Amino acid sequence: MPKISVKEIRNISETALVQHGALDWISQQVAAAVAASESVGNRICGLYYLESYCEQLLSGRVNGKASPVVQLVRSGSVYVDADDGFAQPAFAKGLPEALKLAKKNGIASLSVGRAHTCTSLGYFTKKIAEAGFLGLGLTNASPIVAPPGGKSRIIGTNPIAFSVPDENGGVAMQFDQSTTTVALGKITMAKAAGNSIPEGWALDKDGKATTDPEEALKGTLVSAGGYKGWGFGLMAEILVAGMTGGRISKNVAPLKAKDGEPHNLGQFYIIIDPASGAAFYNRLEELTTIISSEEGTRMPGQFTVPQTEVDVPDDLWNLAIGLSKAKHFE
Repeated sequence: MPKISVKEIRNISETALVQHGALDWISQQVAAAVAASESVGNRICGLYYLESYCEQLLSGRVNGKASPVVQLVRSGSVYVDADDGFAQPAFAKGLPEALKLAKKNGIASLSVGRAHTCTSLGYFTKKIAEAGFLGLGLTNASPIVAPPGGKSRIIGTNPIAFSVPDENGGVAMQFDQSTTTVALGKITMAKAAGNSIPEGWALDKDGKATTDPEEALKGTLVSAGGYKGWGFGLMAEILVAGMTGGRISKNVAPLKAKDGEPHNLGQFYIIIDPASGAAFYNRLEELTTIISSEEGTRMPGQFTVPQTEVDVPDDLWNLAIGLSKAKHFE
């Protein structure tokens, strides 16, 4: 398994996207997200998705020449029409205006609509925190989760991410998690590797617990904590679809399917200026100190250090190289 620099991962990903029809500036935004995911070991949202991006650029399921449009909806709300393109460039277009509003009002929302799946939601909330604001992000996905006690797929894994700034341009805390016990990618990767999955991750099509990833993919994933995770998943569904105008999960085709209609998903962010709080950084420091005082405990994301080189499986890296050399567009 070769050790590849994150910079090289970014360069190869960018070239692959351009070769499959994406504009340079769009490819740069998406490749940066791929590389960032790889740097923290999040392969599901990194190189694992590159082939799908390229295939969907060719099929037209994602618009590689999109021109995102930023709209000021109200004094504290920004909406970005992603033009059926990638989420990353649309977010990049809308974030500066949303940050201005959050600074002015203390709080603002940023809605991204008509977008491709954003993969790692924490990538976006981290950018909000690095700008000095609290970022809460939500999105939905293709249906794979049934209500507790049911068997019909209703909502997606519907991730929620939350990033907290420190006072030095960094991130004091971050979590990025699906509202299911595990992300769907964990199941698909287990199937590809020929591995079983732990009991409690998924149910088969008859609503029975299964350790077979293939049966899980025919059935449903389990909400984290049962009704509790189901409630958070519904919260994400309502806020995202309702505030961005994106499709509800039930109407979204499998995200990695090569052909079909654009995803038309949304991402919804709440941005808060910590200066609006009475003693934000004092309380954050107090809480961090208390949690860190016990050996083996930490704030989520507290000691995460992005790597400059990562191990990449040979077949995956060879695939990425091949995608970067394929000349589908002049």
